[in-house]
Amino acid sequence: QVQPVESGGGLVQAGGSLRLSCAASGNIFSYNTMGWYRQAPGKERDLVARISTSSVTNYADSVKGRFSISRDNVKNTMYLQMNVLKPEDTAFYYCNTVPPIGVFWGQGTLVTVSS
Repeated sequence: QVQPVESGGGLVQAGGSLRLSCAASGNIFSYNTMGWYRQAPGKERDLVARISTSSVTNYADSVKGRFSISRDNVKNTMYLQMNVLKPEDTAFYYCNTVPPIGVFWGQGTLVTVSS
């Protein structure tokens, strides 16, 4: 299986926290900058956080200071710690390389933040 497996989504109240995980193929994970993307209903899929192979991170302004991306290069797993969640964070969350590889999109994990 090539596609990554995202997990950790769920329903949370505004102000709460969730931690997402992405388990990916070693061949792709090890040699690429990886990112978390999200797609809300009726909107385009956007990159919210990325992390290089040397763990340099960047965040979209909308999540800066609230989300934290990390990676475990031994386990080929990436994480997204999401704190102080807002209703506007509601979306499907996906992981992929940066830039994304089309055939590498997984099923995503749904995050729903209630007000």
